Amino acid sequence: MKDEWPKVKLADVAGQCLGKMLDAKKNKGRLMPYLRNPNVRWFDVDTTDLQMMPFEDHEHERYGLKAGDIVICEGGEAGRAAIWDGRLPDLKFQKAIHRVRPGPRLHNRFFVHRLMADHQNGRLGDYLTGATIKHFTGQDLARYEIPLPPLAEQRRIAEVLDRAEALRAKRRAALAELDSLTQSLFLDMFGDPATNPKGWPKQKLGDIAKQITDGEHQTPKRTTHGIKLLSARNVRDGFIDVTDVDYVSQEEHDRIKRRCNPEKGDVLISCSGTIGRVATVSTTEPFSLVRSVALIKPKGDIVDSTFLENHLRTPALHSKMQRSANASSQANLFQGQIRELPTTLPPITMQREFARRVTAVEALKTAHRASLAELDALFATLQHLAFRGEL
Repeated sequence: MKDEWPKVKLADVAGQCLGKMLDAKKNKGRLMPYLRNPNVRWFDVDTTDLQMMPFEDHEHERYGLKAGDIVICEGGEAGRAAIWDGRLPDLKFQKAIHRVRPGPRLHNRFFVHRLMADHQNGRLGDYLTGATIKHFTGQDLARYEIPLPPLAEQRRIAEVLDRAEALRAKRRAALAELDSLTQSLFLDMFGDPATNPKGWPKQKLGDIAKQITDGEHQTPKRTTHGIKLLSARNVRDGFIDVTDVDYVSQEEHDRIKRRCNPEKGDVLISCSGTIGRVATVSTTEPFSLVRSVALIKPKGDIVDSTFLENHLRTPALHSKMQRSANASSQANLFQGQIRELPTTLPPITMQREFARRVTAVEALKTAHRASLAELDALFATLQHLAFRGEL
């Protein structure tokens, strides 16, 4: 049982090291690839966009990675962790990353599963510093304490959770493939908006919308139930995620909707935080928006909502939104910038045929999302049982 497992601090069962600071004026040596915070995903290291930094010979051991090492984000999503598999030689890591090298008592995958569980249940917050931007400092990482079962039990727990995570990963990959299918269908029918190879007429987004606005600028009075209040975090590419949502009263909603009244067929854009995610409203249920979400009401006789959503989700338009947002003193996408977005306009009959095909793909995506939600719930249950010693 968990209560019988001895509690240990990480410093007692593993070595740790914070990466090298990036300093173009001071750093010397041979250019070598290194990990940054964005390269580290949960249980996965993305090496598709590695950057280079000079390292001297005497730094290779201190800042080098070996297969089996754990890499942990110091900031960003503090605590996010993966295991390096050694696929590239001489890979190093930057100051935004901790390297943890387990000793003989600690199994690396068990530890990352434990870290993920504590991140999700909030316990990891006891070890993070910072009022708004959280950091997992080396000192806090060293004192991070967990109940530690025998090594054989750690391996068994990790294997069970690995199998459950593999099922979740497959479902996420299937959803990503379906997203790619929709984008491929768009490009096949209409071409890349960046080059407009089929010569469609162009208009600014503001000219093909009945209204472009954003949500409530004042801080809404939130309640524990009532009308859903959506922010940028709820706008995902292709759908609206209400698993973590705020609420306002009917009275507050009535006040907000005088400025911004989302309806079925409207298109939403996230305008702060993760900028440029786009989704179409597919429900008749009323809800309110805050400032971090923009609302577009298309002119339905010349532009179809599904076409517009996928047009805005093309790399060309997504990059345009990112550049517009970063041109501001703070990274925000404003109404004026959205109105200026260039939009190609194929015949409305073609747009509606595209929407019909997308509907079939969306039905598959809905089934996959439901299955993923069930797998997520199963994984959470397995985590709970595993770390209570009841698996």
